[in-house]
Amino acid sequence: MKKYDNIFDSHCHYDDDWFDEDREQLLKILPESGVSGAICNAVDLKSAGLIKEYAEKYPYIYFTAGFHPENLEDIPDDFREQIAELLKHKKCVAIGEIGLDYHWDIPKELQLEMFEEQLKLSKELDVPVVVHDREAHGDTMDLLRKYKPSGLMHCFSGSVELMREVMKLGMCISLGGVVTFKNARHSIDCAREVPADRLLLETDAPYMSPVPFRGKRNDSRNIAYVAEKIAEVRGMDTQELLDITSENAKRLFNIGG
Repeated sequence: MKKYDNIFDSHCHYDDDWFDEDREQLLKILPESGVSGAICNAVDLKSAGLIKEYAEKYPYIYFTAGFHPENLEDIPDDFREQIAELLKHKKCVAIGEIGLDYHWDIPKELQLEMFEEQLKLSKELDVPVVVHDREAHGDTMDLLRKYKPSGLMHCFSGSVELMREVMKLGMCISLGGVVTFKNARHSIDCAREVPADRLLLETDAPYMSPVPFRGKRNDSRNIAYVAEKIAEVRGMDTQELLDITSENAKRLFNIGG
């Protein structure tokens, strides 16, 4: 693998248990491997507190605050106020990871309510959102059309047609390890067609590792494999793609430098 720089990971979860044994060591060395930025995404208030600590310790790390659709138990009555307070932190860049997940048996009414409340909050505070959409394209798009937030559809898994609908809303999409899989027709088509100024790259670390590491723990360095594949299908230089997607991420999340 050729060495690249300016690698910006728009979506990761370094608070995951999979990193417990060597988290500090890994986070220290990632910049040496060309990682210039990483956004750790919260799934609830507890995880937001953990990743806030990483963002305070490591200059290249930023974080989000919000409730993932799989983490909707024991939500405090003042969750909106607590998210808003976290967003006052200079390195908290979005409300996320929020959205809908119909793969699991989680009450849809609660998912829809929490997604909508967090979309409302994003509009009130004028901050972007990071959206999780799994097997829920219709309801997800209905709410996004209603509120028209700025933000990111992370780990985008839809068709080119759906991608174009997301583009109409002014949002961005991020692509990750799936583009390297043999059966990744939708992802490859989107990688080829998405406007260059709306594309971000991600790992969803520790999950979704690209080939040749599929099934193993993922981290931000592996974006290089994703970038090479996307650059290949777009007919462009890999470092150029990394530079473009890094600038896109900083612009979307209002990150200076």
